[in-house]
Amino acid sequence: MAKIFDIVLIYSEEKPLSFARIEEITPDIKKDWFNVKLLILQIPLHTAIWTLRGSYIDGAEFSMNGKKMRLEKVTEPEKNIAHGTAENSPKKNTSKKGSVISIFDHMAGKHSQT
Repeated sequence: MAKIFDIVLIYSEEKPLSFARIEEITPDIKKDWFNVKLLILQIPLHTAIWTLRGSYIDGAEFSMNGKKMRLEKVTEPEKNIAHGTAENSPKKNTSKKGSVISIFDHMAGKHSQT
């Protein structure tokens, strides 16, 4: 079952509609149903609370206002990361050699600025 802070893709009538992050999952008064608070990742951001069965949170199809709906948990893509440079970023000085700095070392204060 998808859990709190997971990103899901909401499908409506078998078409992707929007991404959302699960903010809360709390039991409903009806057995095997849950109140799911979703942060809908659109502009403007907004939240919605849907009352869903556990199987619906896990991807089973359900209907809402007469439309077929489905949630699909989003997983991290393959580790094939494309690197790019923003068009408006400053040009790098290629006349001297640079070094790779670990962001984790930088955040921990292990890298000193020169």
